[in-house]
Amino acid sequence: MEQEQNQVNVKKWRWGINRWWVLLFIVLSIITSRIFPPVQPHIQIAAEHLSKSPILNTPLLGEVYFTNTMVAMFIVDLILIGIVFSVNRAVKSGKLVPSGISGALEAMLEVIYNLTESTAGKWARTIFPFFAIITLTVLITNWMELIPGVDNIGILHESDEGHPIGEIAPGIWTVLPGEPEGQGYQIIPFIRVTSTDLNFTIALALVSVIMTQIIGVRAVGPAYFKKYWNTSTFFKKPVFGLIDFAVGLLELISEFAKILSFSFRLFGNIFAGTVMLFIIGTLIPVMAQSAFLGLEFFVGLIQAIVFGMLTMVFMAMATQSHGSHDDEGH
Repeated sequence: MEQEQNQVNVKKWRWGINRWWVLLFIVLSIITSRIFPPVQPHIQIAAEHLSKSPILNTPLLGEVYFTNTMVAMFIVDLILIGIVFSVNRAVKSGKLVPSGISGALEAMLEVIYNLTESTAGKWARTIFPFFAIITLTVLITNWMELIPGVDNIGILHESDEGHPIGEIAPGIWTVLPGEPEGQGYQIIPFIRVTSTDLNFTIALALVSVIMTQIIGVRAVGPAYFKKYWNTSTFFKKPVFGLIDFAVGLLELISEFAKILSFSFRLFGNIFAGTVMLFIIGTLIPVMAQSAFLGLEFFVGLIQAIVFGMLTMVFMAMATQSHGSHDDEGH
């Protein structure tokens, strides 16, 4: 018993001994920030295309270029495929309780499925895949902004609003603070978080809203469209019929509003978080940025859950019949 207590005491963090490591990292971060002072990066809403690279100097299709957010999306896809193979291997191993990534993913999916089943009932199996894949995709995409090198390693290109550059190692250059004597340089990053690209968020919103309509038609049939164009009581009960008709038009407008809401909520939160990390990186030492990285960790998690859960709730609502309760409501 005494030996186990001693082992616990040895493993426990002791500030009196380990504080020097913390102080060392703080001092080193301050020194390195003085040697290589941070430069405020160029911030723009549109994704940067990598046409400055000699390999990718031609458009993919018409005026569509290979952008840095596409690179990030391919990386997210590879991570998702890797997770699938990891889970498949864990299932084939015969273990009753998976461990590691497979165990964490199983726990997460179990929570998502139980939540879907309690909301959508018999339609849970249809709605669950959309809830799960949207949540996982947005979660991994958002968390990419926490990876070192994202948004700050890329291609140097000349710019009127650029900065001077300096070589820190053979073949490795960095942008320096200050005004250039002639033409300045900026960095086009190889990887930029896909959630900061409106093309991605709008596409994801369109998938969510369109699949909601398809599931609604499957569940209710053609009567589903009475939700948007209800004239069944227009002549029988003119007052209530006019109200039903107006409510249907509002429902139709709300479907388009969902696209805007989904798109700009995710884009705005993640883009603002990225800009905040840029600005904080130019103001305080590296060690002090950890608190803001932790904040963005939770922001990315919350946005993924919100996007996935709202999709699930709207799909569950679409499976419910609206026409059978009109007379009871009146």
